[in-house]
This record gives sequence, C-alpha cells and structure tokens, in this order.
Amino acid sequence: MSTPFSPPPLAASRLPLARVRLDDVAPFDGAVTPAYARSVDALASSLTRHGAALLELPSADAAVVRCALESTRAFFRARTGVYVYRAGRTLDDGEYPPACMADAFRCLGKAARAAFCAIARNLRLRSDAFNHLLDDTPLPVNVVSSSELLVAYSHGYLQSGQAPIVGPRSSMAEVDMGFVTLVASDHPGIEVCNPNGHWYLAEGSGPNDLLLLTGRALSHVTAGLRPNSQYRITNNENRASLTFRLMPRPNAILDCSLISAAGHCMPHTYLPISASQFMDDLCAEEHAVSNHLEAPSESQGNFVCEPSLRSVLSDPLSGAFLEDAMVLPCGHSFGGLMLKKVIEMARCTICNGEVDPASLFPNLDGSIGYHIALRAVATVVKMEDDRRLFHNAALRKRRRDVSEHMVSPKQTGSSKNNSEMGLDAEKSTAFKGVQYPFVVGERVLIMGNKRTPDKFVGKEAVITSQCLNGWYLVKALDSGESIRLQYRSLKKA
Repeated sequence: MSTPFSPPPLAASRLPLARVRLDDVAPFDGAVTPAYARSVDALASSLTRHGAALLELPSADAAVVRCALESTRAFFRARTGVYVYRAGRTLDDGEYPPACMADAFRCLGKAARAAFCAIARNLRLRSDAFNHLLDDTPLPVNVVSSSELLVAYSHGYLQSGQAPIVGPRSSMAEVDMGFVTLVASDHPGIEVCNPNGHWYLAEGSGPNDLLLLTGRALSHVTAGLRPNSQYRITNNENRASLTFRLMPRPNAILDCSLISAAGHCMPHTYLPISASQFMDDLCAEEHAVSNHLEAPSESQGNFVCEPSLRSVLSDPLSGAFLEDAMVLPCGHSFGGLMLKKVIEMARCTICNGEVDPASLFPNLDGSIGYHIALRAVATVVKMEDDRRLFHNAALRKRRRDVSEHMVSPKQTGSSKNNSEMGLDAEKSTAFKGVQYPFVVGERVLIMGNKRTPDKFVGKEAVITSQCLNGWYLVKALDSGESIRLQYRSLKKA
C-alpha cells in the first residue's frame, strides 16, 4: 500500500546493510551451526535497525535472476510497463509472459520462505511456525499462487509525453501487504526508511543480491515485533526489476497465538482475522489515502506520513500508544508492558544500549515536561484514532443494513410503499446491534457469503472463539481448517 512523502533536499545516504548468504539461513536437518546462528541474528538485527537486509543468492539462482532481468528488458523493449506473474494461472489467449518467469518465481519463492523461517527462528519460534499460512509447495492442480512476481521496466526517456513508471508510484512511499518482499534489479533505485525516519539507498551490488523488506501481514502475525518496511522508487532510468511478494493464503487466519505462546508481549489490538479480510481492509485504507491525494485541497501538499504521528507516539515493538511513555537516554520511547520489560532487562530492546532504571523517571533536569507532553499528545491521538475506527465501522454497518432492507422486499414480494419501508428500516436499524447468537463450542453450519471459499460452504463447523462485532472463529469438522466469519454467515446445525 502507499503513503505520501516529501522528497528530501539531499540525496539519501547509503547504509551498510547486513549481507547474508541464502545458504546460511535456509532450513536444514541436523544440529544448528554457528554460521546459521550468526546469519539469523545478523538478518534480524538489520531488519530492526535499518528496516531491510540483503540476501546473497547462490551462483545458480543468481544466474536465473540475471536471465529473468534480461528477459524483462527484451519483453519491454518498446514500451514501459509492468507484468504480474502468478504460478498456476491460466494465460489468456494471446498472452505471452516474459521468459524465465517460472524459474525466477521458484528461486525467489525459495529465498522468501527461507527468510521467513529465519525471522520466525529469531523470535524463538519453530522455523516452520508460519508455513501453514502459505501456499502448499508445490501448488495443487488448478490452484493459483497467492504470492506474486511483479516484473517491471522503465526507459530512461519520455514516451508520448508521459514520465516513465516502474510498478509502484515513484512519488509515493510503499508498504507491502504481505509477509516479506524480495527485490532484484540491474540498477540501484530503491530507498528505505529506517525506524528513525531517515531514507537511505538500500540495494546491493547487483542481481546477486536481493533486497529483503517486511510487510503488514508479517507485522500482524508477530504482534508488531517485526514492523513493516517503508520504501520508495527513486531511479526511473533504464531499470529492470523483479519484485517477489510472499503472501498468505486467502483463507488463512492471521493471529498472534504463537507469539503469545513464546512468551512475547501481545497487545490486545492484534486480533485474529482472515487473510482475505485483512487484505480488503488494507486495500480500503490505501483507497482512502489515494482519494485524499487526488482531491484538490490547499493542505494536500502538507499531507506527510514519514514517519506518521501514530508511529511516533506508539511503542516501537508492541504498537500500543505511549500513554505512560518514558524516554530512554538513547532517545527511544516505551510504555506499558514493554517499559516494564526494558526496566527488567536494564537495556533498550531497540539498540541494546544500557539503561539506568533511575534515569527513566522524571527528575529536576526538565525532562518531566517532555514526559507529560508526550503522554498528553499520545492520549489525544489515541482518542481520535478510536473515534475514526468507530465511525468507519458504524458507517459500513449502516450501508450494509440499508442494502439488506432494499433487497428484502424484492425477495419476499412485499407490496409495502416507500414510507412504510423506510419506517421499518429505521426501526430495525435503531434496535439492531451486534449479535452473538452462538457460544464457543457450539456446532454450526457454514452458510457463507460471496467472500467465503467454496470448500467451507455447507460444511459443519465448531465455534472456537468469539471476536468483535459479531465475528466468530470457526473450525471445519472434516478438514480441521479455521476461518473467521460473521454470525450472518452461520446457522445452527
């Protein structure tokens, strides 16, 4: 998804990202080796400090990536464009994808899964802890991959009076929706924003190096322990690129139960949600930002989100608002459970700097005013954020109720006039609240809706947990798979 930014007056600096060999972080049978432990720690440290890392491909995989980049140049020789490749998708008549894309998809997919496993291992989880959220490998017959390979190329000159583009909007800061993103290109051109809000040139020395970025889905399933990366395209001159996005299965349930079981702090804001609903919400959020940017406004030029006010006023690890914030000598701020953890460890969990617990509390050097101001601003922003979320949820509910009342008379053949219909709808909306007609452990029949996968419709399931706003997490009795549905999509068995 995209957020706007204001380009800095000076060129972005280049930071020495951790460069990890893919062979060193790939899962294997046997006892852990020192090289694997060092590589996993280096990868996680680079993601924490810089928001990105570099993966060095083996020579065979690097040759495949170079071939795919050359194929991209040949495919877009006469035009600037973007092609999205998904494994298992049936090609349309007359559609010819760039060559080597199937091989490139396999190589980049293998690298993305290895990085995903290394991230899980660093969080004290099993290396395959999140594999159930991904597509099966290899894909079943007639199944299209959830992950995608974005093939892009931009010429160094203008065509038909239009500026060249390269996939994402070059004037926007990008945040991907999936778990991890790998970028391979033949020319440098990507800048990444580190946790301190500074942009830097982040690509490696060539196609042998893959730029590793993290997405919103990873941030959700890790309860904010692994925040998403922000990046932007800065070079649109004769540049070919391959962007692989590791995405969750549409019917997967994104929750933080594994993080909680591993002993990490889990904020209450990270609730279980189906991957399809999670992506729909992110798309709606991106659409709202795009509408704001396209609408003519005097203040549009001041709509800046790098970094956002919410991110500044949130705990950098848990994502909770810093209503009880304390500032460490190193400059990082913490609150709530994470503040207690910092005090217990006597170290900053971001930069690993030593912390004197006595220095956290207000004293006579003037820091008390800063603490009070930070807490006050965080409280105000949290109230506004809660009000906005409540308003959006209430608006969606009103629209859904109105559409149901408009369709219902047509289905029943009712002859009520417009005034009676409006009165009935008003009464129903006034007394209709969030309903919880089922209890945990009860058997239900999945009726489904237009977004429910066909394999769940008509199946018997059991309620495993109750979520907000009338939603339930149910598990199918025949397959054991779970899905998140609202009470309207369920019926007593």
